[in-house]
Amino acid sequence: MGNLDDERAMYLAIAMTPGIGPHRLATLLQACITSLGAHSAPFSFLSALPGFSRAAATAVREARVEEGYRLLRQAEEMGARVMTLLDSDYPALLHTIGEPPPVLFLLGDCGLLDCPAVAIVGSRDHSPYGAEVCRTLATAAARRGIVVISGMARGLDAVGHVAALDAGGGTIGVLGNGLGVVYPAANRALYERVAAQGLLLTEFPPGERPSVYTFPRRNRLISALARATVVVEAASGSGALITADAALEQGRDVLAVPGNITSHTSVGTNRLIRDGAVPVLEVGDLLGLYPEADGADKSDKSDGADEADEADRNRRTDEPPEPDLTLTPTEQRMLAAMGTTPALVDELAAKAQVSVPEALSALFTLELAGRVEQWSGGRFARASPARH
Repeated sequence: MGNLDDERAMYLAIAMTPGIGPHRLATLLQACITSLGAHSAPFSFLSALPGFSRAAATAVREARVEEGYRLLRQAEEMGARVMTLLDSDYPALLHTIGEPPPVLFLLGDCGLLDCPAVAIVGSRDHSPYGAEVCRTLATAAARRGIVVISGMARGLDAVGHVAALDAGGGTIGVLGNGLGVVYPAANRALYERVAAQGLLLTEFPPGERPSVYTFPRRNRLISALARATVVVEAASGSGALITADAALEQGRDVLAVPGNITSHTSVGTNRLIRDGAVPVLEVGDLLGLYPEADGADKSDKSDGADEADEADRNRRTDEPPEPDLTLTPTEQRMLAAMGTTPALVDELAAKAQVSVPEALSALFTLELAGRVEQWSGGRFARASPARH
């Protein structure tokens, strides 16, 4: 092996050594220029570096280039790529945060790192309302070429990943463990799909198990890789709120979906809005942060769909719409109860024979989908044909 190969392998070996985090590695390379130089530096020199203990100096001296080569072989056997902080195509957004990960392990389409991206996160224990909003936002983003990033967890993370892929868009799953470990185990099919159609990314070496310490590190990467973070639902203490905090520290935009004040899964999002997060009241609140997205829906439309659109434009706007199987029964009833004249929520709820909380949830989803418009005074009406 040549010196450049040895240098890369030694960099990996030192970077993955317990106790040598991003800060110490940066100090080491600043003082020693190369990883091979650091490994061969006198113990007294290493232990005198700022932030270095005798144990840290010993760890550097005991690092073995063979370990670096083992990691490279392991990644190659998995079809994965190893990317270091020194590589020219290391994600530019990660260079802007404190202590960017020295090493990334990537499985899938690395080209997605060059695309505009949004982080969509939320509770594992979510409501149907949260799932529908998450699906709507992820679909709208993906169809406009915006990559959807999330954490591959149960619940809304999974909903966002699947919606983006189903829409024909890109998604990046950031792991709190190493490649080859599927956590939670129930997400194996999602893991395989994202690896095949999107990108899996982690700073942990292949085979490393998740722990309470790895997930906060994962969350900071979710927000760092995206221009904006949207929190859909989050109970008090949810990991999604850690991601939102990281986004604020990194200077990223934070958006939150307002929810029912009686729902525990909306406590975190409602507090984020109270504290200054941008409320997501329609899809445009998110898409407006991505002016480079051309605004055109990239999903394919057949001639039959065009004909259906033409028929819809020619239909009288006060005529009740045909049932839409993509909507829930409550949403269908609310839409059928509405005309182009704005009406109050309780009036619409009574006409649709649903409760007011159910009506509010349905109206929000319909508004996100561009099917209804909110007017002053808390009144709603069906959107004009041009809106949908």
